[in-house]
Amino acid sequence: MEPIPFETGRVVTSTQGRDRKRSFVVLAPPEDGYVLMADGLTRKLEHPKKKKMKHLRPRPVRMDTLDTLRDQRRLKDSDVRSFLKENGFGPEEPFCKED
Repeated sequence: MEPIPFETGRVVTSTQGRDRKRSFVVLAPPEDGYVLMADGLTRKLEHPKKKKMKHLRPRPVRMDTLDTLRDQRRLKDSDVRSFLKENGFGPEEPFCKED
């Protein structure tokens, strides 16, 4: 079985840190063992998270429209959020406790 590559648009799940078990979309190809990623909710496209590849698990799902939307300057945080939610990678728990 061939490993899943870290590439632009790939869905990854964090395995370490306070964002573990959360899913993100890779925004830039790997560089020096790090990738830039965003989820459109806690990590916006304007301020992506930089994380080591060894702390991420790549998923077999890829956002193919990422490059096209970015080239047309039409990529929004809502696009990333809806893509993750449609593919079952949305947040499982709320970010704050409700009374």
